[in-house]
Order: sequence, then structure tokens, then C-alpha cells
Amino acid sequence: MKRIRKTMFITLLILIGLAGATLIFMQQAVFGSNPTTTRLQRIEHSPNYRDGVFQNLEKTAVMREEASYMTMMNDFFHKDKNNIPPLPLPSVKTDLKALPDDKPTIVWFGHSSYLIKSKGVTLLIDPVFSGNASPVSFFGGSFAGSDVYDVDDMPNIDMLILSHDHYDHLDYKTITKLIPKVKKFYTALGVGAHLERWGVPANQIVEFDWSEGQAVSSDIHLTAVPARHFSGRSFARGKTLWTAYVLKLHGYNLFLGGDSGYGNHFQEIGDKYGPFDLAILECGQYGRDWPNIHMFPEEVAVAAQDLRARTVLPVHWAKFSLAMHAWNEPIQRLLKKANEVGLDVATPKIGEPIVLNSTYPRTVWWNF
Repeated sequence: MKRIRKTMFITLLILIGLAGATLIFMQQAVFGSNPTTTRLQRIEHSPNYRDGVFQNLEKTAVMREEASYMTMMNDFFHKDKNNIPPLPLPSVKTDLKALPDDKPTIVWFGHSSYLIKSKGVTLLIDPVFSGNASPVSFFGGSFAGSDVYDVDDMPNIDMLILSHDHYDHLDYKTITKLIPKVKKFYTALGVGAHLERWGVPANQIVEFDWSEGQAVSSDIHLTAVPARHFSGRSFARGKTLWTAYVLKLHGYNLFLGGDSGYGNHFQEIGDKYGPFDLAILECGQYGRDWPNIHMFPEEVAVAAQDLRARTVLPVHWAKFSLAMHAWNEPIQRLLKKANEVGLDVATPKIGEPIVLNSTYPRTVWWNF
């Protein structure tokens, strides 16, 4: 009996220690901060915020109802044998500070990070240059060859645009290094709390609810539009909003998709804001157990048609392994569907520029 009590006591001490360590860990700056005071008051007035969390426009379970955690764990330990590229990814090292910009020019950095330059204005979207897509170093490391760009390669940024607060889109190390280069941060409701904790002045942060926008200049307008996803950098979800954007830039119309499962919102956005010269859509990190929050490649093609996009740039692949599928499966499946429906898809290497109405790389570079 004494031995049992001693064992129980030791177990309790271990649990208390783990709880304390977790609390200390969660207080680290990388986790950001939940919205408070005036920021929280604005959130509480949002029509998209109910029962203490932000809501999607349609019912959206993060995990499908039939999902089995045992099956998911088994899948995690038995990923596709080609889940990680067998060789370093090919890339192009472009001088971003000398990038021609007579027409909007887009340079993709892998996953969902990309730069847009047009007529002297530079925009950077969801930059992650730390080599990791999680708060811990042992998960979410980048693929060999995909980290050819870092903060030092970036020119001064007029608009840094953030879609939501997940680690593969909002990177603490990258943001803190970028602060001196950035004129203004544009993001979804609540995300500014993270940015302020990390040292971004409040007057440099613009937060949007869905359907809100801002005329940045006479020929640049940014509007936040719905996406079907979720948010959270800790155990709590939905305290900040997730969003896509419509960007009107010097006479061109671009859709910046962020993360989103397929839904009716694509058709509604296409009807209201389309057609689009380019739709930048997530295509990767999908799975059978989370079908509502990320699109399967075939759905990406349908979403592009709903948006009435002339060309699609697929992102959210080719840098991190955050799902079980082969690393190059997303682009292969998307192109198969695109060929069936007549959809134009740009497939640049990391760092290879796209120039609207001029240059659309379509090299097949991922078959190895």
C-alpha cells in the first residue's frame, strides 16, 4: 500500500511539473497574445464572432465526425514514402531589390509566402523564412533547397499582408526581423495582438473583418473576404479571424487565398469581385480527416472556376510536410484536373518570377 501511495505521489508530482512546464512554455513570445481591451471590443461587435469565437459562414468541423485518432496516429507514422523530397528542391535566386515592376510581378518562396512588386510598391504575403512551421524545432522543418531566401533578401516592404495566425503563415522569428523593413501590416481581426506583443507599433497595424477594406492609394485597394478555416497558436481556437483578400493593384485584380476549405464563398466572391487576373490558392496539406479546412487539389480547380480566375498560382506546398501525402502529389493532381477543365496554371520554381499578362512559368520541375 505504501509503495502504491508513493507511486501515485510521484506521478502527481510529474503531472504538476509537466503542467507547470507547459504553462511556462505557453508564455513564450512565439505564441503571441490573445486580443484584449479595445481590440477585443471590436471583435465582439463582429457579425462573424459568436459564443466567444470566430465562426465560418457554413458549418465547418476542423476534423470530420468519423475521424479516429488511432487511425490518424497510424497515418502519421505511415506517411507516403515520398512525403519528403528525395533531393533538394530546385530554385531560382532572383534579386528582389532590383526586380522589374512595370507590371505586377510575383515571386513565390515555397508554401504560402510570396512577394508582389508593381510600379514601385512592394507587398509581402505570409512570410515564413525561419526554416520551421511550428513553435518547436523538431516538427515542421523546411525541405532541403527551399530556404534560399531570408529576411536579408527582402527589399523594403510597403504592405505586409497576413491571412491568419497559424505558424506556417505567421512566423515569429521572421516578423520580428522584418519590422524595420515594413511600412504597414495588414491582417485579420485580432492578429494585431500577436504583432504588438512582438514589437510592431499599433499605428502600423490595420485589421480587417470580412468585407472590410482600405484604399491604400488611388490605384491600390485591399479587401478582406471570407475563407473556410480556423485559427489559433495554442490550445484555444477562433480567438482571431482568418481571411482571404481581394487585391486591386494598378488595374489588375488578384485573389490572395490564404488557407481555406472549399465552400460556397468562392462563388460569392467570384460573383462580387471577379473575374481575377490571378488567383493564388492553397493546394497542399490536405487530408481525409480534415476535408473542410483545406482543399483537395481537384477542389482548387473548381474554386478557381468559381472565382472566374484566368490563371491560378498553387501555393501551400513544396516547403513543409504538414500532411501525409507525397510532397509533389498536390501539383500533379491539380494539373490533371486543370487539363480536364481547361484551367491555366502557373508552376514556377521557388524564386522564379511570374509577370502578369507576360511571363507564366510552366516547367515540370517536381518529378524526382
